[in-house]
Amino acid sequence: MNVFIYIAICLFPLGLFGQGEVGRLFEDMPSDSIGKATIKTHTSLKPMIRQSNPDGKTGSYIQVTGLGDLNYFQNDNLGFKTGLGLEVSGAIKDKLHFRLAGVEGVSQSGSFYTPRTYLNDSIGKMTLYSDLRGRVSYTPNHIFNFQAGLDHNFIGEGSRSLLLSDYGTPYPFGQIRMRFWRLEYSILYQFLREWDNNRWEGKFASSHHLSFNAAKWLNLGLFETVIFQPKDTLVNRGFDVEYLNPFVFYRPQEYSLGSSDNVLIGMELTAKWKNHMFYSQFILDEFFLAEIRARSGWWASKYGGQFGVKGRLSKGKNDFFYRLEYNFVRPYTYAHLSEELNYGNQGSSLAHPYGSNFMELLLEAKWQREKWFAKLFTNYFVRGADQDGFNYGSDPYLSYVNRPYEYGHYIGQGRQFNGTKSVLTVGYQILNHGKLNAFIENHVNYTTLDNALRYTLVVGIRSLLWNDHRNY
Repeated sequence: MNVFIYIAICLFPLGLFGQGEVGRLFEDMPSDSIGKATIKTHTSLKPMIRQSNPDGKTGSYIQVTGLGDLNYFQNDNLGFKTGLGLEVSGAIKDKLHFRLAGVEGVSQSGSFYTPRTYLNDSIGKMTLYSDLRGRVSYTPNHIFNFQAGLDHNFIGEGSRSLLLSDYGTPYPFGQIRMRFWRLEYSILYQFLREWDNNRWEGKFASSHHLSFNAAKWLNLGLFETVIFQPKDTLVNRGFDVEYLNPFVFYRPQEYSLGSSDNVLIGMELTAKWKNHMFYSQFILDEFFLAEIRARSGWWASKYGGQFGVKGRLSKGKNDFFYRLEYNFVRPYTYAHLSEELNYGNQGSSLAHPYGSNFMELLLEAKWQREKWFAKLFTNYFVRGADQDGFNYGSDPYLSYVNRPYEYGHYIGQGRQFNGTKSVLTVGYQILNHGKLNAFIENHVNYTTLDNALRYTLVVGIRSLLWNDHRNY
């Protein structure tokens, strides 16, 4: 560890962290990750650290932004989601940046727009929610950045991520990022929880991510994470100090502890060409090479992959964005013996919203001209649902113990169904400050599971400062 720090200090002039604010997970053109490629630019880990402050501010500042989230929708029923809030952000001497946001609101319980928030409560047919987000970032020099807060984090260049996505509920976290030479190394500590026996049960995750620019157009990434519970039948562990070590490999550490913790590893490969990017991910939960070679369909051959391309085009005042992406995850990936050890948080996956046991092909297109914009999302998927009282591996929250057999598992097994989801959005930016937008969304869903075509119209005004996924 001392050698690592010494090398970082020696390479101080080659550091890339600038003194500025932390960006957002909501990537709007042209502030997305398809910018000019350099040997020192790392874009896989989001939110990215911007090199300048918003609105041209430097030094110390503070700003207050009003937030709105007003939605009316109509499908088989009428519904709404409404909320108001504030965001306070600022910087102190270009080293400490903070952003605190909260939206208090109400929506119909079980409705199309029931929010996934850290705090909510149901009263009759209504859900009262508090959508709280916060992040504090300290950048003491060009190498180190420290962050803590209640928010999402994202790894990858795709619309989805098989490693870590912003789908689901925000969580408390701590993060250390180091950047020098062609490398960015990050450590993420997540404080997760699950609702069990009418109370919250905590669990933790510790993750490493290494980004290496082999060339200014080629990036390689490595990822590993371990999910563990603060106590088991033998001992009350708390946050295991062994996993606090930023330079330890989790799989050997797990074996040395004699634990049943859940370890996942992943890889990324990204290539850029002009304003286009080709990207891929691979997630590995468990495997035995002999079983993969034998193509036996062993239940513990748990892995998934992603392949995609995205890009930007401009013509006059018109900006265009496109994305084509393919995702697949084998059955039982991300699952474990219990929900206290699966790769999830508060009932939702920490990776892809479909969990596992699926294939998906998606297309995105966006047009933007000054304050007007239009977006199209559409996908086609094949999934497998449980049947006959057995777990066929689609829900990471179900124990893999209740599987029907040992071999012959394949994507889409169980009660197989396919379907499509399309969302067409047209909007206008009312205020740039706070990204307040008026919009109309058209949602079309179809699955062979119930052979039903559903249309939902959504009209609203929303501050688009973070993603509000409804495209699954």
